[in-house]
Amino acid sequence: MTPPRILIVEDEEALTILLKYNLESEGYSVQITDRAEEAELVLSENPPDLVLLDWMLPGMSGIELCRRMRTRAQTERLPVIMLTARGEETERIRGLATGADDFVVKPFSVPELMARVRALLRRANPELTQAKLSAGDIELDRETHRVRRGSRELHLGPTEFRLLEFLMQSPGRVFTREQLLDGVWGRDVYVDERTVDVHIGRLRKAINRGTAKDPIRTVRGTGYAFDEKFARGRN
Repeated sequence: MTPPRILIVEDEEALTILLKYNLESEGYSVQITDRAEEAELVLSENPPDLVLLDWMLPGMSGIELCRRMRTRAQTERLPVIMLTARGEETERIRGLATGADDFVVKPFSVPELMARVRALLRRANPELTQAKLSAGDIELDRETHRVRRGSRELHLGPTEFRLLEFLMQSPGRVFTREQLLDGVWGRDVYVDERTVDVHIGRLRKAINRGTAKDPIRTVRGTGYAFDEKFARGRN
């Protein structure tokens, strides 16, 4: 399967390097430019699968490029994540109203952004994302919403399924409770961070039986991670 193609339109060189490295580590094909005018040419000739677009760019702004994209049939449905230092609610509303699919305020968590990229690609082009996730003796099927551990089928609620999927996508990465709330529940849902602990407890109860190794690692004072040693099949 051809890896999803992502276009980064960002004029901060250090951030561009960071994003390119992390996206390529996740298996994506990455193209970069620091100007909206050049990005517009790329979009007209060979549209990618997703665009990471800085709001403030030299020359044409990212918000103007996004507006133009939505007026053209070739890019009107192309997923766009807007990167910006503007965190005010009115600016977020303006960005989303212009056509951005998601809005990430700098400085941001790279793991959270990677999760948002995966979620948006999956929503826009399900065929671009891996149908099954496997780690150790656990297999999660995104298409059937079924989870197995060894020969046993696990019965998870919708939230526990999304939580396990989110963690399995990035073995070893530690997510704060806030990042898990954003990645699993969404930014528009306002729930207490303790809700994460409750659902982690339910997930552990569902996937762990007897002496089975717990694949979820608690990082005291921070949050949770899917144990990378478990993912590699090492006990």
